[in-house]
Amino acid sequence: MEASARGIKIFSGSAHEKFARDICESLSLPLAERQIFRFSDGEIGVSLQESVRGIDSFVIQPTCEPVNENLMELLIIIDALKRASTWRINVVLPYFGYARQDRKARPREPITSKLVANLLQTAGADRVVTADLHAGQIQGFFDIPVDHLTGIPLLAMHFKRILKNELKEGRVVTVSPDIGGVVRARRFAELLNSEIAIVDKRRSHDVANKSEVMDIIGKVGGKIAILVDDIVDTAGSIVNAGNALIEHGASRVYACAVHGVLSGGAVQRIEDSCFEEMVFTDTIPLHDEKRIPKITSLSIAPLFAEAIRRVHLEQSVSILFHSKTRRKQGELFD
Repeated sequence: MEASARGIKIFSGSAHEKFARDICESLSLPLAERQIFRFSDGEIGVSLQESVRGIDSFVIQPTCEPVNENLMELLIIIDALKRASTWRINVVLPYFGYARQDRKARPREPITSKLVANLLQTAGADRVVTADLHAGQIQGFFDIPVDHLTGIPLLAMHFKRILKNELKEGRVVTVSPDIGGVVRARRFAELLNSEIAIVDKRRSHDVANKSEVMDIIGKVGGKIAILVDDIVDTAGSIVNAGNALIEHGASRVYACAVHGVLSGGAVQRIEDSCFEEMVFTDTIPLHDEKRIPKITSLSIAPLFAEAIRRVHLEQSVSILFHSKTRRKQGELFD
């Protein structure tokens, strides 16, 4: 990494330390030393083992399961850095927990993603670096800079490699699992130069005991379908969408998402599904019990490392996520 007049240190919470180490390896930097411990009553304690006075500090912590523990740990690390007189606190959130609670869907409900944004800022965060927010407008919940990266090019590159011939023959279709994901699917389809289709889900009032009817907008018959989403949590909806594609004549079905939450019975659902493969990035750790042959994890750490480098050196970060440069992002993963 290029020299800078101001030093840089990268800290990690306990949520995904491997991801932080991969970033440090890409930057040829050591991971800064800290201690995270629990008091007898469960309270979280943090001790920074290095001086950070005047330093450009980065804290890497996805707020994945256990969400509340990891969020509280992150807030405490930020507070420790602020009280240790660091120059700037950059919060690196590969996965932003509570992002799906971004609006009031019903009366008397909270907007929890806004609450989390407030907490991070109050704790002392000066900047946030994240990827594929469930709703892009969450950036507006912050009054500090937010660098919003995307893992879509990384996922697209994977399929360009394994379906190279099929793509040349025009036998691949990109599929959005719902209307809300069309923009994401279109970006993915542009990178693959493929057609696009949409799964249209609606309530059935004519069929007893059937809560959802799935129609397909677009041509999938005889094609290899790739479902593209931002988050897979319980995997119920995406597995149902995969089944609908098979019923409508798709020859094979793949699925991918940036964030693999995989809660509840998600892994078993994927194991029993029609999918040839389900691909995630490593914004959330994939623990051993979730590692099955059908699940593939790709490292997005090089993209975050490049973003950190550019933030620290006061260089443009927009090149990493502007649409006209998305096709060039693959260079980071070669």
